[in-house]
Amino acid sequence: MMPLSTPYRHSLKEMSMLWLPVLAGLMVLYIPTFYDLANGLWTHDEQIHGPIILALSIWLIYRKWPEMMVRSEGKPSSGSGWFVFVVALILYAIGRSQHILVFEIGSFIVMLCAILLIVRGATALKVLWFPLFFMLFMIPLPGPVVSTLTMPMKMAVSYVAEHILYWADYPIARNGVILQIGQYQLLVADACAGLQTLLTLEALGLFYLNLMQHTSVFRNVALAILIIPISFTANVIRVIALTLITYHYGDAAGQGFMHGFAGMVLFMSALILILSVDSCLQYFSKPRLTNSAALA
Repeated sequence: MMPLSTPYRHSLKEMSMLWLPVLAGLMVLYIPTFYDLANGLWTHDEQIHGPIILALSIWLIYRKWPEMMVRSEGKPSSGSGWFVFVVALILYAIGRSQHILVFEIGSFIVMLCAILLIVRGATALKVLWFPLFFMLFMIPLPGPVVSTLTMPMKMAVSYVAEHILYWADYPIARNGVILQIGQYQLLVADACAGLQTLLTLEALGLFYLNLMQHTSVFRNVALAILIIPISFTANVIRVIALTLITYHYGDAAGQGFMHGFAGMVLFMSALILILSVDSCLQYFSKPRLTNSAALA
């Protein structure tokens, strides 16, 4: 049996003496929060992406953890971390006691930033900036903001879906966000074409960009911008799919299992569109890379 190397023994010692107590403290504070979310807000269609965002963020942190440990080794801790830590505790106390989820969930992200600053310094925060930024997508927006921005989006999705189905010779009409097809009426709900759905698909696109790590700045920026129309298109596809299911198989099918299946169609179509657009952008970015290489 080979003896453990010194760096590995040091890593295990640091993990047991420092990070495990920190993890235990985080669990004491935030397990009740996430338990309440799992049995409350995250059971709603509009917020079902919350646990997915959390799981992907934790995986991203785990993936970047060795790099963070290496790059922050020997770097000084940041004194501003204690200020951030106090802010996180205040946000948590207010959010938990007053049931303000924006503060309560947001404090978890601020707390992680504070711990990294205190223990490993600003370098650690720079390495793990994307997983922490990605967690922002699991914070529920205030109701008035969602209502204000969701209605125009639902109107636009309903308008496009109506015209596509009308062009395909289906007997469809629209009144606001209510689609009438045959003898059935369908209300385009927030979960089908709302702001939260758009943010979820935007998060999916950013996660894809982070995994691919394209070297072309043009390709990254263009795809990040195009994720917005891609998300809109995926919402239109979902509404059309639900409308056709209801028209051909009845209201029970549209509101039953097939409704959940349409949600899978939303994410699959968004993923396919992202991959397709990224492949197209590859051809536009190749000449730029070739020209850069020629100039060099």
